[in-house]
Amino acid sequence: MLAPLLSACGEETAAKVPQDAPAVVARPVQVTTVALRPRDTQKTFVGVVRARREIDLAFRVGGKVVQRKVEVGDRVAPGDVVARIDAEDLRLELESARAEFAAATANLAQTTAEDGRYRSLSAKGVASTADLDRKSLAREEAVGRLERAKRSLELAENRLSYADLVSDAAGVVVATSTEPGQVVSAGQTIVRVARLDEKEAVVALPETALADARAADAFVTLWAEPGRRIKATLRELSPQADPTSRTYPARFTLEGADETVALGMTATVTLHPKSAGDVARLPLSAVIDRGHGPQVFVVEAPDRTLAARPVEIAAYTEDSVLVSAGLAPGESVVTLGVQTLLPGQKVRTAQVSAATELTLRGAESGRKGTQP
Repeated sequence: MLAPLLSACGEETAAKVPQDAPAVVARPVQVTTVALRPRDTQKTFVGVVRARREIDLAFRVGGKVVQRKVEVGDRVAPGDVVARIDAEDLRLELESARAEFAAATANLAQTTAEDGRYRSLSAKGVASTADLDRKSLAREEAVGRLERAKRSLELAENRLSYADLVSDAAGVVVATSTEPGQVVSAGQTIVRVARLDEKEAVVALPETALADARAADAFVTLWAEPGRRIKATLRELSPQADPTSRTYPARFTLEGADETVALGMTATVTLHPKSAGDVARLPLSAVIDRGHGPQVFVVEAPDRTLAARPVEIAAYTEDSVLVSAGLAPGESVVTLGVQTLLPGQKVRTAQVSAATELTLRGAESGRKGTQP
């Protein structure tokens, strides 16, 4: 009689356990369906044509400018004189150096003769050793004096030649900073010459275009010649953003740019990534990085649980990210609140349109901006 009662009690208790245990609540999440589309590969940036090398020409000695022979836009060749300073003081220095050199030469000749004479007298026992030593020392000092005079003469000749400011290379004058009558110091810029052997297109790139700039094929079109395309190569990309514009200056070398490509022309740089492929466009809020690279949360069927999926990022835009690998068409990716999700978590999904998704993200960003 007791056994059936205990059995009945056990069955009743077992039946009540599932009813009292807390049920697993599926968390609601917002998802978007993965769709692969050809990437919008072309990006254009407006810049200006510049010379790769611009040289600031300056006098190597100071003085008063008496002549400037070039104006902005003038062509110069190697060896052309572009400006002159007053050379009167330099000529006086040269004359003084020549006189000192002549005196040192005569002094050496005299001390050499006396040294030779005293050596002869010393050999005959007429001159003392002390006298011979003094004459030998005087000759050595004369040799040193002549050497110093020679160096001073060479320096004075060089300084006089510096009165003419000479162009080192062929180019065009793009700026002048002094006028005749002005007193300048050594090293002060007189004119700036741009070399015409290599020309570049200088543009400012946003941070979202840095990867494309390094890997893409680049072409340049000129506003003055819209039908002409010039192949370009990235030569320099600044590692630091401009503090004002927050863009990165880049310089693209123009291949085969002739004289019709004038400095200062408006240039449009077009970037074409070499291998674009298909990409999935996701909102920025869908990607998370917990120290193992970028990941997204994919809702796996049929149990509706989350899986953290590593992905490869092709590029970032202002409000989205382009995923080039890691996702398949038709998969559901969580787009909001991914920072609080965990792999294996059970969810229930809500599908929204792209327009609604952008509106929700904007509202969420607005709330974050107003929090104290």
